[in-house]
Amino acid sequence: MFLNILRQRRSIRTFVEKPVEREKIDQLIEAALRAPTSRGLNPWQFIVVSDKDLLTALAGTKPDGASFLASAPLGIVICADPNRSDVWIEDAAIASILLHLAAVSLGLGSCWIQIRKRMHDPSQTAQAYVREVLGVPDSLAVESIIAVGYPDEVKVGHPKEDLPNGKVHKNRYGEPFA
Repeated sequence: MFLNILRQRRSIRTFVEKPVEREKIDQLIEAALRAPTSRGLNPWQFIVVSDKDLLTALAGTKPDGASFLASAPLGIVICADPNRSDVWIEDAAIASILLHLAAVSLGLGSCWIQIRKRMHDPSQTAQAYVREVLGVPDSLAVESIIAVGYPDEVKVGHPKEDLPNGKVHKNRYGEPFA
């Protein structure tokens, strides 16, 4: 069952104009809150955004790779406290991918919007922009935004034979796993 979800998951950037039901949002949040973290420190926090004006503002977070958020009915912002855990980036990324997989399992589409280490414009980081738009305290770092909604595009999963199997090694680097 889990492999089927992985096989189906694709980045979806166009969404049907239909809100995500509260029950499904609750399930997405449960999935994120169940994300494993180093030493169980749970450094992440999540901002669930369904307000259309805020989604439109967040769509302008960076010059490329965020505009589709304006058509999404839902965005989930993943933040974390760097002072709480030295591996907050990994913990936030794990929560982000669990949101993607939970979305697929619920019949939804999603797409990751990278925030950390990206620029809003030449003078402001994407993180600073998101903080400004959503009132995120400076003590939290913003890792990503996950756009979520009902897909308005059909993408089939990547065929197994197209997977980069050459990146898997057996016992030692350079020995094919065959």
